[in-house]
Amino acid sequence: QVQLVESGGGLVQAGGSLRLSCAASAPTFNNYAMGWFRQAPGKEREFVAAISRSGGDTYYLDSVKGRFTISRDSAKNTDLQMNSLKPEDTAVYYCAAALYASRFTTLLRPASYENWGQGTQVTVSV
Repeated sequence: QVQLVESGGGLVQAGGSLRLSCAASAPTFNNYAMGWFRQAPGKEREFVAAISRSGGDTYYLDSVKGRFTISRDSAKNTDLQMNSLKPEDTAVYYCAAALYASRFTTLLRPASYENWGQGTQVTVSV
């Protein structure tokens, strides 16, 4: 079991940037693949980005490629750098940890993640 705490959300104008951070409390952090998801009002939770256990492989939703970057470090943080933000990026963003999933086809599914943070609101104004 791992506890996840997100931070860094807020209100930003279109074209601006935000950096989300997810702090994990687990002695075996490197055993987990990490992901970011988002959920807008009235919509299903949506995959945004994922990173492998080693950090060597990253995966992105097509609409955020080239704008968002996921990273992880030895301090057990998983960050999501978001640039060129658009109003359609507005959502609650969730950090998640997967102990068993490894392939992209599984990492993009919310059900593959056993642990979730509480979420952080990102609002992009026009």
